[in-house]
Amino acid sequence: MPNYHYRCKACGYDFTEHQDFNDAPITKCPVCGKEQVHKVYSSVPISFKGSGFYRTDSGSSSSSK
Repeated sequence: MPNYHYRCKACGYDFTEHQDFNDAPITKCPVCGKEQVHKVYSSVPISFKGSGFYRTDSGSSSSSK
């Protein structure tokens, strides 16, 4: 089950909630009680390891004649 990061637009409270994929998103802030909570999306960290991730690693080069 994934963790989702939420932030309240009213009071600015940040929190993370462990939820199932089928659970409804949280809309009510646990601190101020207002229904102004939204999910915060961020980029996923990716680490490329091994060969084949650079332009010079594979494939034919048009500049080599």
